[in-house]
Amino acid sequence: MRTAQLLVLSSRAGGLISEIEARLRQEFADHTVVRFGAVKRIGTLVTPNAKVVVAGGDGTLGAVVRQLVDTRCRIGVIPLGTFNNFAMSLRVPAALDKAIEVAKSGRARSVTLGRANGVVFLEACAVGLFGETIRLGESAKDRRLRGITAKIRRVLTARPFQYELSRDLVGSGTAMSLVFSNTFSTGIQLPVGDSTPADRDLEFSVHAGSTHLDIAGRALASALLAKHREEGAGQVFRFRKLRVVTKPRVRAYADHVPAGYTPLTVSAELSRLRFFVPRL
Repeated sequence: MRTAQLLVLSSRAGGLISEIEARLRQEFADHTVVRFGAVKRIGTLVTPNAKVVVAGGDGTLGAVVRQLVDTRCRIGVIPLGTFNNFAMSLRVPAALDKAIEVAKSGRARSVTLGRANGVVFLEACAVGLFGETIRLGESAKDRRLRGITAKIRRVLTARPFQYELSRDLVGSGTAMSLVFSNTFSTGIQLPVGDSTPADRDLEFSVHAGSTHLDIAGRALASALLAKHREEGAGQVFRFRKLRVVTKPRVRAYADHVPAGYTPLTVSAELSRLRFFVPRL
């Protein structure tokens, strides 16, 4: 039987200590509780209009949203991750008591989500060096060492590429990274722009990039030591839909999830999902 109220608890989130889990189970005692491992089948667990409270970080929230994106569920966020970029952009409080209050009695509103070659993203889509940096930082943050050598190699061997834009923006140039952002920070809390999910557009910026060692060092320092620093970008442009072609083809990431290679279609869409945000 499907439930109309679900509480997702992520053991991957460093903030989900036993005391906080007990508190959440008490506060949401009328919710069915599942662990992060059940996220891939979450669509079979809830009704199309269910209330789903997600206690975890950006990765857990993104996984839930990608499974429920075509439903009309209402999503409450208890930010317990390391960086919580999406929650911050929605002004969801970091303090547990206040986050619980928002999840219980906040205002449910639709927000903008992005798609990159069909893959949903909450924070940003990145092409080139910046995308490889985010991927590396996520592995470092989660202490996932398997395959990390290959990720470092992709950062260090990234090269400039030529790009052409069409649809809402028309232009061309050479870059180390292209970033299409929905939040003002992404991944390991690297700043990417001024956009928030409350806006109807996404932001596009071209990053010339610094040295590879500097980028890799920043990713590791941000993930492991919580040291964050602005990466220089050029002009920022707003758009709803873009088509991106590059020479040579370049990997793309939607948040830290692989979204294939260029050519790339990136679009902003008003979500059918609604997220609980503070009333004021």
